[in-house]
Parts: sequence; structure tokens; C-alpha cells
Amino acid sequence: MAAFETSRPATGSLFGGRLANLFAALIEWNDRRVTRKALSKLTDRELDDIGLSRGDLDALRG
Repeated sequence: MAAFETSRPATGSLFGGRLANLFAALIEWNDRRVTRKALSKLTDRELDDIGLSRGDLDALRG
């Protein structure tokens, strides 16, 4: 019977870490973009219902 290792420890390589950071930043940017787009389609009244205003949407640009 053969044994297979199903998990690998992090290599800690500089390139791998930077690539992971870049990928995480891209995911965060896209999440903010999708959220901002969805919220911008709401009316002022709908935004008020969830405790937001148009000015609050600018904070999502960060």
C-alpha cells in the first residue's frame, strides 16, 4: 500500500510569498469592486435602510 502526503508545508520562498500577497490583493480589490457596483445600484432610500449613504461608498475605494 502506498502512502501519499496530502498537505505540504509552506515553502516560505520569497517569490511564493509575494505571489500569494499579489493574489490576495487582487481578490480583495475585486470583492470591493463587486460590492461597490452592487451598492451603487441601490436607491438612496435602500442605502439608508441598511445604514449607508452615497458618501459611504467612497470609503470602499480604498
